[in-house]
Amino acid sequence: MINSQRKGSRSLGVLILAAGQGTRMESSIPKVLHRVGGKPMIFYILRIANALKPAAIGIVVGHEAEKVKAEVGELVKECGISRPVQFILQKDARGSGNAVLAAVPFLKKFKTAVVLCGDTPLLTFESLYGLTFSHEEQKGQATLLTAKLANPKGYGRIVRSPMGEVLRIVEDAVATPKELALNEVNSGAYCFEVETLLMGLKEIGSKGPKGEQFLTDIMELVRCKGGKINAYLSSNPEEILGVNSRVQLANAERVINRRMLERLMLSGVTVCDPASTHVDADVEIGQDSVVEPFTILRGKTKIGKLCRIGPFCCMENVQVGNECDVRVSQLKDCRLLEKCVIGPFSNIRPDSVLGPRAKVGNFSEVKASRIGFGSKVPHLSYIGDTDIMEDVNVGAGTITCNFDGKAKHKTTIGAKAFIGSNVNLVAPVKVGRGARIGAGSTITDDVPDAALAIARARQVNKI
Repeated sequence: MINSQRKGSRSLGVLILAAGQGTRMESSIPKVLHRVGGKPMIFYILRIANALKPAAIGIVVGHEAEKVKAEVGELVKECGISRPVQFILQKDARGSGNAVLAAVPFLKKFKTAVVLCGDTPLLTFESLYGLTFSHEEQKGQATLLTAKLANPKGYGRIVRSPMGEVLRIVEDAVATPKELALNEVNSGAYCFEVETLLMGLKEIGSKGPKGEQFLTDIMELVRCKGGKINAYLSSNPEEILGVNSRVQLANAERVINRRMLERLMLSGVTVCDPASTHVDADVEIGQDSVVEPFTILRGKTKIGKLCRIGPFCCMENVQVGNECDVRVSQLKDCRLLEKCVIGPFSNIRPDSVLGPRAKVGNFSEVKASRIGFGSKVPHLSYIGDTDIMEDVNVGAGTITCNFDGKAKHKTTIGAKAFIGSNVNLVAPVKVGRGARIGAGSTITDDVPDAALAIARARQVNKI
């Protein structure tokens, strides 16, 4: 077992290969920064690398190196990674062996190194732990993480001896028909004795018109010198699937989403239809909450207990208290306290806070506003840059006119006020406690406490 409590654990380093351009992605974005489950792919590799408790983590960067370094720097803070993280520049993109060769000064610090690809977001800690444990137990020079795939096309095949020993890895493009029939494939995750790895790096040659150097070629060199190569077979074949195209990105998204939903369901959340529900990696949902079909929960959304969310809801970075009901609505960067009722067809925009038992109903929009305890905006209203105190009723069609063409202005509505239907509140304006606004009024002046304000022309009937 390799962890921070064992003797010699400080000699473990983790190297993540993240220099690739990902030409098959057809994108200007570095491949490892494409998002899966709301996070860059490399996030998942960083997280499990840190969980191995290495002495340090090295990251090989190349294409758009500064973008990758900046993003990884943020992820390191977000994940709370305390291990030293060192960036290594691969000047020329000439294969995985060349990428590891660029990291030789980093690798020399360690006895053992785990080498991972930054575009394999489905890898699990359980398999990497098994890989390192197997490497230590088997006492070989290199250990590969492998899997058996029903369709191994495109992956390097693992060639074994009749006794089951790993002989070499054969790339799909150069494999013989007999080798192509093998279904055990290389995952791209390795555990090396660093002395062996450095020796192999000195001797691997270059291949193809680009003069590429492949890390897999080291295996045959190790065998030729009498070394031992082991393989740790993953029990979960989907985890080794890499991302080299948008199609594979979508496949990875489905797997990550399924894992997130399973985690939530096992913790006591009802997900009515996992096939039509999407949650990001950071989403949290409390026990006995129900998520209805066609619901999308993104970012750092956190939902309390006994809530009902959906159907047809999209929420991003929303904090939701206990026993809230949100249906057919869109919410972003806002907060709902307990027992709020939202929807259908509501839009709660950033910087809004809805107090306990508040209600925002159909076709109403709330932006940068506070709605107090038990207050209601039932339908067809726009509330912007407004403070609404407790027990206020806002009638249908009410508009807070917060923008004068140059600047935004604030509206304040006191406790227990009653706003009639089809009212315009021209900010800046204050409506006092217990005040009433007649339907159809356009209010441009402050309304005192307990007053009745009517601002409309007298009706005239002409025949």
